[in-house]
Amino acid sequence: MKNGKRLIKRRKFSEEFKRTIVSEYESGKFTIMELSKLHALAHQCIYRWIYKYSSYNTPQTQVVEMKNSSQHKLKKLEDRIKELEGIVGRKQIEIDYLEALIKVAEKELNVDIKKNSGTQRSTTSEPGDDT
Repeated sequence: MKNGKRLIKRRKFSEEFKRTIVSEYESGKFTIMELSKLHALAHQCIYRWIYKYSSYNTPQTQVVEMKNSSQHKLKKLEDRIKELEGIVGRKQIEIDYLEALIKVAEKELNVDIKKNSGTQRSTTSEPGDDT
């Protein structure tokens, strides 16, 4: 402190360092917040460098990064999709099993199980019938 005021240290970064930070972000290795914490940089500073040095950024493009809550919500939805796909798969296996069971029962009992109980059975002979 000098005269009751805190001295502010300003750091200067080389253009090479700035481009390295931008390329790490663009490669997907790190998020802006992770880079900010890793290098003790303000996230606004990293955004400025992205706007200046990014090979993907055009002057009219705005960089938007998902917040943790959005990432968490997306992860929960992906997990829910996996859960529902599992349920559908198990139900399909159950349906296939029951259909196979019906076929075996029809063959063994010589009765058309899928028909309604009030309808008459067809009198035409089916392949495999010995009548």
